[in-house]
Amino acid sequence: MDMYEIKKNVDKIKRGSYTFFLLPNICKEVSYKLNKNDYKLYYPYPDSDKVIMYTDSIPKVKLYEIISYYPLSHSEIMGSLFGLNISNEVFGDIIVDNDKYYFYAMDEISDLIEKDYSFVGNKPIKIKEIDIHTLDNYKKKYEEVEIIVSSLRIDTVISRIIGTNRDKIKDKIKNKEIMINYNYLSNNSYTFRDGDIFSIRKFGKYKYVGIIKTTKKDNYIIKYLKYI
Repeated sequence: MDMYEIKKNVDKIKRGSYTFFLLPNICKEVSYKLNKNDYKLYYPYPDSDKVIMYTDSIPKVKLYEIISYYPLSHSEIMGSLFGLNISNEVFGDIIVDNDKYYFYAMDEISDLIEKDYSFVGNKPIKIKEIDIHTLDNYKKKYEEVEIIVSSLRIDTVISRIIGTNRDKIKDKIKNKEIMINYNYLSNNSYTFRDGDIFSIRKFGKYKYVGIIKTTKKDNYIIKYLKYI
């Protein structure tokens, strides 16, 4: 956890200002250090991961559509935004909805986005600002999956999900390829709790739902959601 980032955002609220986009884990830590009446939360759309904390008025946020003749992935879009030398906090959720691509951004970087954002990897794109309320009714899409596992340890579950052995999962943890609740996983024996959000680099983002039932051999049938 980045304590500097937490302190920085707490100070912004105490000064009567606003934060940029915060991931749920950072927002949670910042809120612990404030009174509930000190701030409000802005969700760009009801199901958004990243939110903005503010005091008086909602800061200006823009919604962009990416126009591309080539298919794009969430990870490609994120990588290309980081390629503009901007931080994670100045852009919000990236949404891939069939063949349409969107992302939210703080108004502070709109000039940079509109001037310099023209490629995702080696794929040429165009950027179009659209009405901020376009995605007000958007709901995340996911696939429900049930699997049998012998343990709720994260290395056991993930090895089953991606079809590899637990030693490979240790390597992925070491290389910071797995996140749990928006923090890098450091403990391969972590046991899943209902509602945990986790992501695996190159494999996607997931939500652990819980145990469906126990088999006669004392294994677990669990359910998870894979975000599409």
